[in-house]
Amino acid sequence: MFKIFFALFIIVPLIEIAILIKIGNIIGAGYTITLVIGTAFLGVSLLRIQGLATLAKVHSSINSGQLPAIELIEGLILLISGAFLLTPGFFTDTLGFLMLVPILRRRFAETVFVNFITNRINMRQKQTNTRNIIEGEHWEDSDQD
Repeated sequence: MFKIFFALFIIVPLIEIAILIKIGNIIGAGYTITLVIGTAFLGVSLLRIQGLATLAKVHSSINSGQLPAIELIEGLILLISGAFLLTPGFFTDTLGFLMLVPILRRRFAETVFVNFITNRINMRQKQTNTRNIIEGEHWEDSDQD
């Protein structure tokens, strides 16, 4: 897992730099910077609206006596989306905006939830199947004085 994060930590900034250079050559540095700042402001305002809607769904689920698991995962996805939107660059902004689309976010949250539950069930089954049980007998000799 560490190797994946390390690779992403190296690859994503390189992708961002390449895209910024290409767009900067096409429309100019000033417009590129303005566009990056504009997408950050637009993303944060959309994130606020989506976050409040998700919070309302959480309250609704709790008030109806249901566990708001999917909504909480959606909240986590919105948190990650906010980090992507505040990171300067077009690649991370695209990922952040994709996470703001309610249908995509809901489907991703459901997939994460189902995979989490499936993995927990599989781990529990493995734990119960791999317990070492050693059968034996124990007795004490009372004749030794």
